[in-house]
Amino acid sequence: MILANTRARLNREDAQLVVRLVARGSSRAIASAEDTLADQGLDPLLDDPALLEGLLSARQGAHASWPLFSYVVVRHALRQSGEEDPVIADYVASILLHFGLRQRARQLGAHDDATYDTLASLGNELEGGDASRAFLARAHLGNYALWLSGLFPDHIEQRRWRKGGPDLGYFEAMGQRGFRLAADHRLANEHGLAPLFAAAAERFPTLRVALNRVSDRLLFPHVHTPERLMRQVRDMT
Repeated sequence: MILANTRARLNREDAQLVVRLVARGSSRAIASAEDTLADQGLDPLLDDPALLEGLLSARQGAHASWPLFSYVVVRHALRQSGEEDPVIADYVASILLHFGLRQRARQLGAHDDATYDTLASLGNELEGGDASRAFLARAHLGNYALWLSGLFPDHIEQRRWRKGGPDLGYFEAMGQRGFRLAADHRLANEHGLAPLFAAAAERFPTLRVALNRVSDRLLFPHVHTPERLMRQVRDMT
């Protein structure tokens, strides 16, 4: 089960690196950042624009852990899109961390034998007799749709134009459906996840656009296609 726990995985070494990157080598800035860390915790430093810049351009940024890098990149992209909730950023970063492992994006759990290559293939699992599996399938539908439409929008758009595949709107609709169904499941209430899934459903288009920015800048920076330009223009309106 993917949880919003990326920040909880950050350790002392991560915090020390954050201080150094935010301070940019200034001893006075280091002292100020350390005071902020002691008084307010790590979150204000994680939100500092200097941290994202340092992770992407400073030599020390190459030593960042995957949880730190993922959370900061996602958090800043979401804030740029108007999404300020750190819990949402925490959850989206967790999706990236989990689905980046082997074929985890195609499985309901790390040790599940069944794989699902399309969103539609999850349909039979959403209302199954096994409550736990149905709950996992609903959450996975939302997660998988966000992963695909957020990080691989160019692939989706190219398939749509060349082979008549579903567009980004389809992935948004399916993702919202998955998160809504997950929020409505009794297990979501029992585990305190209903508000998170409800928020993810409501804000799915914003999450998708934010991840598109991450993908365009970091994963596929040298793609210059009419499909990408049309998507970017469309998302700005």
